[in-house]
Amino acid sequence: MKKYEQITIYLQHFLDNEVRKTGINRVVLGLSGGIDSAVVAVLAKRVFDSDLLCVKMPSHYSSASSLSDADEFCADFGINAITASIEPMLRAYEELNPDMNNLRKGNLSARLRMTTLFDISARENALVLGTSNKSELLLGYGTLYGDLASALNPIGDLYKSEVYELAEYLGVTKSIINKAPSADLWDGQSDEADLGYSYAKLDEAMKLFVEDRVNRDEMIKKGFDKEMLDMIITRIFRNQFKRKMPLIAKLTSRTINHDFNYPRDITL
Repeated sequence: MKKYEQITIYLQHFLDNEVRKTGINRVVLGLSGGIDSAVVAVLAKRVFDSDLLCVKMPSHYSSASSLSDADEFCADFGINAITASIEPMLRAYEELNPDMNNLRKGNLSARLRMTTLFDISARENALVLGTSNKSELLLGYGTLYGDLASALNPIGDLYKSEVYELAEYLGVTKSIINKAPSADLWDGQSDEADLGYSYAKLDEAMKLFVEDRVNRDEMIKKGFDKEMLDMIITRIFRNQFKRKMPLIAKLTSRTINHDFNYPRDITL
């Protein structure tokens, strides 16, 4: 069986099992016009069909192509989608805080989108699907309680380069596959420009460092760029807090997330 055929089957079973065991049969996700949300949407469409709702949440910083790509994608796959603009909320906050830089605007935009998405999930009695890939999670390239928030994430163990390959297998719309990766958080924002390196180079290094546990010195001997490696390793360790639940100070014999641990889906 081909790699991405097997991955697709597994992820569809993952979505089906993990959502339905909660007693909920509907899912929602934020559709950005980018490749990560498109891949999750295709997988969810196969499992939930009309019980999938995609939400487009543009702001005044969103590019026209993001919206048109999302519309073309939904038409290609017959996906239900609505638009819930965050522009009024974002503009109101920007007016109160005219000194905001791009980082603050980007973080606020991500959190406003997730606030909107979770509210829609409550209205629809649906679970929120995450769309962050492994490259972003390792590097901490995401906003805590923003795009990193979700009920479950089917692509969090796939590197960005693998998401592209899975997108090709799933037949995702070419305009989405071919565009430069961007979170569309401010004018001209680009993921790879922010990180300083292409995902192809980053993923090659992270797979060796994380999956194969090759140390820094050995990787430098293999020809990897020293500055890139230092950036990767620093970000992986510095952003560990984004991958964990909030740390609780231990005062009793059974502290939540320390030694009072139950499976997520435990029942009486």
